[in-house]
Amino acid sequence: MSDQFWLTGAQLTRIACYFPKSRGIPRVDDRRVVSGIIPGVVRGWISTASTH
Repeated sequence: MSDQFWLTGAQLTRIACYFPKSRGIPRVDDRRVVSGIIPGVVRGWISTASTH
């Protein structure tokens, strides 16, 4: 079983309105960035505002 986490297209669409707008600089792959952050939050490697 893979330990990688990837958002589905539907999940990414639901949170896309929170992404910053591009200002002439090419955007990175949002799915890859968010999919890399979520496991850190779940495992406790990244603290969230609600934990402070």
